[in-house]
Amino acid sequence: MTKNILIFESSPRKQGNTAVLARQASEALISAGVEVETLHLHGMKIAPCNHCDGCLRKKQYCVIEDDMQAIYPKLAAADGVILASPIYWFTFNAQLKTCIDRWYGLWQNDHAFFKGRPAGAIMVYGDADLYISGGINAISTFETMFRFMGAAPAGFVYGTANDVGDAEKDEALMESARQLGVRMAERVSV
Repeated sequence: MTKNILIFESSPRKQGNTAVLARQASEALISAGVEVETLHLHGMKIAPCNHCDGCLRKKQYCVIEDDMQAIYPKLAAADGVILASPIYWFTFNAQLKTCIDRWYGLWQNDHAFFKGRPAGAIMVYGDADLYISGGINAISTFETMFRFMGAAPAGFVYGTANDVGDAEKDEALMESARQLGVRMAERVSV
């Protein structure tokens, strides 16, 4: 049975540095025989969770009718995920945060949906420092979320890439993204 990884790519720049690194990881996964679907969150209609608990009362992922309804079955069936975001104002961007907040309903209906599945993250920022940029805050949040959900962290890719094209010029950063894809492929193949 073919394994699949879902990549949540949240940059508003479809050809920006985050997207380039996500594609690098995706290509490594595809080369290893893993199916990949990349969801470009920017431009999708995803409302914030309003904590109505309709997911609990109605025993469904969520009662809000928006683009998350098509994402839920993909997320529930995915063998692993990669979260890719630029760092905006000291953490990952709102597009990704809003989507992750909506995982609440999926988790409420199946606490083990993420258990043991590999998860990774890709982040780029404009500052030269992981701490000053806020990238460290995103890493901390991802680590805590993965631990809470029982996921198996496969790694974090991060670096300075402010202007479009910067990621492609950074061989080490590109290799780090490729290696994330390799590790994810190895973990879903076990």
